[in-house]
Amino acid sequence: MRQFLLFIIIILVGLTFIARLFYLQVYNLEEHSLFDDNAIRKVYDYPKRGFVYDRNGKLLVSNQPSYDVMVIPREVKPLDTLEFCSLLKIDIEQFRKFYKKAYHYSPRLPSVFVPQLSKEDYAALQEKMRKYEGFYIQKRSLRDYQTSIGANVLGYIAEATPYQIETNPYYNMGDLVGKQGVEASYENTLRGVKGIKFIQKDRFNKNIGPYKNGVYDTIPEQGKDITITIDAKLQAYGELLMQNKRGGIIAIEPSTGEILTMIAAPTYNPNLLVGRDRSKNFTKLYNDSIAKPLFNRSLQGVYEPGSPFKLMNALVALQEGVISTKETVTCYAGYKYGSRFMKCHCRVGTRNDMIHGIQESCNAYFATIYRRILDNPKNASIGIDIWSKHVKSFGLGDFLNNDLYVGQKGRIPDRDYYKHIYPNTFYSTYTLSNAIGQGEVATTPIQLANMIAAIANRGFYYTPHIIKDIKDETIDIKYTTPNYTTIDKQHFEPVIEGMFNVYKYGTASQLQIPGIEICGKTGTVENFVKIDGVKTQLTDHSIFVAFAPKDNPKIAIAVFVENGYWGSRFAGRIASLMIEEYINGEITRNDMENWILTHSLENEYAKPYSGEPFKINRGTTLQVIPTEDSNKIKKQIEALQ
Repeated sequence: MRQFLLFIIIILVGLTFIARLFYLQVYNLEEHSLFDDNAIRKVYDYPKRGFVYDRNGKLLVSNQPSYDVMVIPREVKPLDTLEFCSLLKIDIEQFRKFYKKAYHYSPRLPSVFVPQLSKEDYAALQEKMRKYEGFYIQKRSLRDYQTSIGANVLGYIAEATPYQIETNPYYNMGDLVGKQGVEASYENTLRGVKGIKFIQKDRFNKNIGPYKNGVYDTIPEQGKDITITIDAKLQAYGELLMQNKRGGIIAIEPSTGEILTMIAAPTYNPNLLVGRDRSKNFTKLYNDSIAKPLFNRSLQGVYEPGSPFKLMNALVALQEGVISTKETVTCYAGYKYGSRFMKCHCRVGTRNDMIHGIQESCNAYFATIYRRILDNPKNASIGIDIWSKHVKSFGLGDFLNNDLYVGQKGRIPDRDYYKHIYPNTFYSTYTLSNAIGQGEVATTPIQLANMIAAIANRGFYYTPHIIKDIKDETIDIKYTTPNYTTIDKQHFEPVIEGMFNVYKYGTASQLQIPGIEICGKTGTVENFVKIDGVKTQLTDHSIFVAFAPKDNPKIAIAVFVENGYWGSRFAGRIASLMIEEYINGEITRNDMENWILTHSLENEYAKPYSGEPFKINRGTTLQVIPTEDSNKIKKQIEALQ
């Protein structure tokens, strides 16, 4: 009986093993993962990243070969560490650090040990690589920026973070991923698809050839080329004009929403973030907490919009019927409410209608119509929401749903916002600074440019975007679908006429460009900072918005220059020059160009950090760069273009 029982047990155990082997080798064959099999080495074949072209077909970004030293920690055998470190140009401490990092990632999976060898270092190491078991060289592509401009537009690539590796199965340790600009926005398009080879290993961990004759191997698929909307020539010119200045410029083609130029100043050469010095250069740029060259002011800079925002209040007032275009408001060099006085540049007793109110940037006029908007429904709490809804229809106070990697919402307040400040009683005078684009209103340069594009189009805009074409793909329909504002079309004409008069007779009359009808609006924004806990006023910011030509707009632009004194002084000159360069392809206002190129604001930016007391004195603290003759400056511009 016992022998029979033992026999039955042996038979059952045997059947269990047979069933398990059948399940693993036949029934469950598809679930066998080559990636988890320790007897198979995985070698990735990295694709070339897609090229980037500007709107006119100029190549901006291509590729160059790079060689990474890879390591599989479990396969490393004793080696001449000093010789190996000498070939890699690292020291013993770095060797230990890199090895520990790779082992922590995975002792049996390959990871980058030393990235991005030069061709010379690769050639020297390749001859001796057989001596260092567990190490091998893997070829991939690095970016080769064909230009020194557009760093904030193009972005850069760097190693994937642990979080990206953990959350996205595409990436392994040491893989490169887009970090900013179009490199990040269109990472999935540009990166392509990695190929892979499965290599069978024997019990001594030696390679014995392709697994199953390479039937599971794949070849890499090159990333797709993209064409972006940026005009490289205009971008180069704008970056030149913004030298020794800080701020942002956004120019948009109103008829398409395509971004023609996106400038953040100060900027840097994108090639600084390529190669083995990338980390050192990035640290230097990142630690510059004063100039902030990595901060994209054109997308992320949140500023009070100043007088350009008066255009919004004019349009809302017309839509709500609280004023006609002919009704005048008397200005007494400003607007008095309670014990406060909002001064402006109008002469005492000036009577302005809407067109002249825009032309002269009359604070009294816009304070009056703002109060009427809020008080029209007999309740400012309702009026502020009506006002806010109209303004937000222009894309203000929102991310705009564009394809850019970074951005800020800005702020267009409504009643919910003010409930925290004024929980009970609310009157229009409480928020009167909104009438002139200060107070709680905050925008980014791209939002202002989009606002002007909507005005140029007489009531609609296309979502701003930087992609023009992707090889073998269709552009998202949201970029070709118009977004309509809540303002009726007929209300735009008087506002546009006022903007045209700004150039013809008003605050920008000295900035006219022969042969081009430009509509614009100057802006000056008070600039307060805290220094040692004390609120201190620095030199005002300079803002300018414009579009041209008047009746067939080809460009809408917003320029913001930090500490630029007033609207027409820096931002206005730059906007006019950018418009002429784009429309005519040449500059006739050499006087304006030479002035911009030979005047710096670096002294202004040094004020908060000088430790010395100072006071605002317009027009006397401007730094003048040692002048160069006009021909030399022209050659510099042509070289950049």
